[in-house]
Amino acid sequence: MTRTGLLRKIDFWISLLIILVTVFLAVGRVLDWYSLGFLVGPFRASHWLVIVGTTYIGIATPAFSILKNRPHAKYETLIQLHVIGNLSAVLLVTIHFASQVTRSTPARLETGLALYVVMLLLVVSGFMYRFRFLPRLSIGTNRLGHVGVALSFYMLIVIHILHGIGVL
Repeated sequence: MTRTGLLRKIDFWISLLIILVTVFLAVGRVLDWYSLGFLVGPFRASHWLVIVGTTYIGIATPAFSILKNRPHAKYETLIQLHVIGNLSAVLLVTIHFASQVTRSTPARLETGLALYVVMLLLVVSGFMYRFRFLPRLSIGTNRLGHVGVALSFYMLIVIHILHGIGVL
């Protein structure tokens, strides 16, 4: 895809906007412009954001992988939903992560930090794969890297949850 073609793709601009909003909200949380430390039921508001975000990723990503290979699949629509939906979920997870880092009694970040780093790698690899920022790499190589990071992400989610509930 040429640079001119890329600049005309609406999903590129929406994706970039979501990333910029994510950075703005994360910085705002770190600078204490707003707080999500209040309880909503048994959890803090920021925990509900991460629950929604990871549940979306946990369901929508495998659904995308299955649906894109179906006959008559509308791939362009599916990939746009995948990219924009997952970036929106990353926004929610980022707010949670920023809230955890800035708590007055700092949370233990061990598995959460690893999970967040892998999630950022997933976003970068997906962005580069979708918008072909590394045209020298074959699509297969880009895809393999993105899928490999996604599998690491899923494994870390399980480890993080088990760690959080005290099993590990």
